[in-house]
Amino acid sequence: MAPGQPAVDSGARFSTVDRAQRVRFRRAVTLMVMTLIVPGSAQLVAGNRRLGRLAMRIWMVLLLVGLVVGAIAWFSNAFVFWAASNTLLLGAVRLLLMGLAIGWAALFMDAWRIGQPLTLHRKQRLGVVGVNGLLCFSVAGTLLFGAHLVGVQRQFMITMFGDGEAVGAHDGRYNILLLGGDAGAGRWGLRPDSLTVASVDARTGKTVLIGLPRNMANFPFAEGSPMAQEFPDGFDCDGCYLNGVSTWAMDNTELFKGSKHPGVDATVSAVEGITDLEISYWAMVNLEGFKDLVDAVGGVTLNVRSRIPVGLPHDDFYTHIEPGVKKLNGFETLWFARARHDSDDYSRMARQKCVMNAMLQQVSPEVALRNFSKIAKASSQMVSTSVPRGEVDRFVQLALRAKEQRIASVSLVPPKVNTADPDMDVVHAMISDAIDRSEGDAATPAPVPTDDEAAADGGKAVSGKQAVEPKPTPAPQPTTTGGSLGSLKDGYQANQADDLGAAC
Repeated sequence: MAPGQPAVDSGARFSTVDRAQRVRFRRAVTLMVMTLIVPGSAQLVAGNRRLGRLAMRIWMVLLLVGLVVGAIAWFSNAFVFWAASNTLLLGAVRLLLMGLAIGWAALFMDAWRIGQPLTLHRKQRLGVVGVNGLLCFSVAGTLLFGAHLVGVQRQFMITMFGDGEAVGAHDGRYNILLLGGDAGAGRWGLRPDSLTVASVDARTGKTVLIGLPRNMANFPFAEGSPMAQEFPDGFDCDGCYLNGVSTWAMDNTELFKGSKHPGVDATVSAVEGITDLEISYWAMVNLEGFKDLVDAVGGVTLNVRSRIPVGLPHDDFYTHIEPGVKKLNGFETLWFARARHDSDDYSRMARQKCVMNAMLQQVSPEVALRNFSKIAKASSQMVSTSVPRGEVDRFVQLALRAKEQRIASVSLVPPKVNTADPDMDVVHAMISDAIDRSEGDAATPAPVPTDDEAAADGGKAVSGKQAVEPKPTPAPQPTTTGGSLGSLKDGYQANQADDLGAAC
């Protein structure tokens, strides 16, 4: 130090520099936090004010729109279902989320620049870089993931649902034909394993599942259809069954000019001729893909009443599902619904209805939301349907209403129906009665006293003495055959039930 110069306190000098570094570090972090809370506020305070005002205006508009949409969604499920099924809106939201991700990330980078990280000590500079990276990638990643989910939903709607015209309810009901079968090259739904009509009340959502046996023969077709013209006396050819209508139509496509799905159209005309119901829409379910859907929702709980074979005895994976209330995975649920070994077609129909009921009751909106991507992927591979995209919100609302009510079932099977030569008057009466009971229109007959009860009442009146009450006869335990309550001779309960849940 030169003579005459004042002494410098190096400790005080370094303390002042450190304090200035800490102030700049806190300022840099604050600018990034401000960008997280209110995008554009950092630029408005310390950067490009024009950019800051633009970003803040966009943010305030989006925040206001979000609050309004949230309020509408809180009070109107219909709005949520409409928004989730509108492909144009979903496309716009996807682009908006992607744009927000890029714009917000750019604001974070600009806030980092404004914070002058190069003037900081190395440790503080690394800290600022870490905070900026964490915030930037967290916010942008969340928005991009949201854009991905919206894109999945949009693609799901485009892939799964049609773009045809909506049809109104017939006699106050929507009748949807559900066809289940194996998919394969050139044979998607070609010979359906299962045929069920879900008849849904258009107002209440009350549902009746009408099961049609695949081996039904000698049935009429809907009047005016190409099949009715070819078979005016019914489907009475040798070896012709209900599940073969599609095959016959695909071999004679020249009769269905302009039809994209001649096999399905022919099957619809058969089902309309059998049930005397007007089919609103149809859905073909790939049963092999069905197991992916069950796995996507985490399995389904079913009451297994007797051992159900998984596979056939010659399969290397052959085993059994043991009795009891069990949560089954997709592979097990598929075999529960399809197994015929040591059983029969009509027991299988009963079990399929139990699976439908369980899926409806157990797949809640919360479960669907948690497994959204998996469900969308499985469903788009599993189902092809004529339900137009514009009607999806309506049917989601009806499904939620049906979830809160009992599901009824009626099946056109022995002993009430001779599948080889069905009496159409009996068939129509069975369906009409089941629908009337579901809607609460059917009269409940008064109980008729038995001869013993009448005699006991008469004895009391004559003698004036207290009659000895006979011991009640224990109710017989229901027979279980092929995993279903009932038998082939007496019928299976799940095939003819006002409360399907209780019968399963």
